[in-house]
Amino acid sequence: MTWTSHHRRADVLRAVIAAADHRLDGRLPLDVEGVADTFGDELTLLGALTLRWHTRLAGHVERELSDQPLDLENAVALAWLAAAEDMPGIRAVIDHHVAHPTSPEMARTLAVATTKEHEMLALMAGRASGPGEAAARVGRSIEAGARTSYVPGARRRTETGAPSLVQRLKAVLAA
Repeated sequence: MTWTSHHRRADVLRAVIAAADHRLDGRLPLDVEGVADTFGDELTLLGALTLRWHTRLAGHVERELSDQPLDLENAVALAWLAAAEDMPGIRAVIDHHVAHPTSPEMARTLAVATTKEHEMLALMAGRASGPGEAAARVGRSIEAGARTSYVPGARRRTETGAPSLVQRLKAVLAA
């Protein structure tokens, strides 16, 4: 992949994400200019969106765990919620295609990605010691808990109160 094609792909992916966020209908925005030339098919585009989702989710998990090191499960649930609020279009696309895959290959790919996501949630919440069905089950439960507060397209109000204990300790240590 050349520098130009890499940046073109990133530009098209940003346009796809913007279209998905605007529509919130769960459909892959295959009508965005450049999608056919850049990604070729639905599965490749969905894979790029899923990778973007997992990257954002992992970043939010790290951030929440550093802010709430004593309540791991709640931190992980808040991280899932924050990622979903950041990327409502991608979340809608993934959810739609998990429920309605267009091919057996898409169903298998999304099943593996979803299982890995659930295992990661359980592991980061300290509720599993390794990947597997038990971890996936716990991760599904954590996601389900986070979804109870999720409204697609809406954003939580940010807290304007005092910094958390961990944030205050970090400030003191940095000084």
